Amino acid sequence: MKNDCLFCAIAAGEIPSSKVYEDELCYAFYDIAPQAPVHFLVIPKDHIGSVAEVDGQNSAVVAHIFEVIARVARELGLESYRVVSNIGEQAGQSVHHLHFHVLSGRDMTWPPG
Repeated sequence: MKNDCLFCAIAAGEIPSSKVYEDELCYAFYDIAPQAPVHFLVIPKDHIGSVAEVDGQNSAVVAHIFEVIARVARELGLESYRVVSNIGEQAGQSVHHLHFHVLSGRDMTWPPG
């Protein structure tokens, strides 16, 4: 856990959130500023700054997160959805803790942004 990290504090239960899913490796919660009718985030409990920091030591948790995304999407009855991770300030990353946005419930345009 990184002391000044918002998502580390959320995963530790220090900051309230609307939990979607939790296990020993990851935590999922609804976004406080949803960009779609369904919008939740999935984060690893251990601090990883972004996709740019994924390596052989921590990549198993990323695979697990994608399994969780598929499971939660099925449980919520989502037939289609978008998974997004922003890496770096120019891409829109505002919290420097690896997280995946899962958005559904509306048409998604392409290209995004």
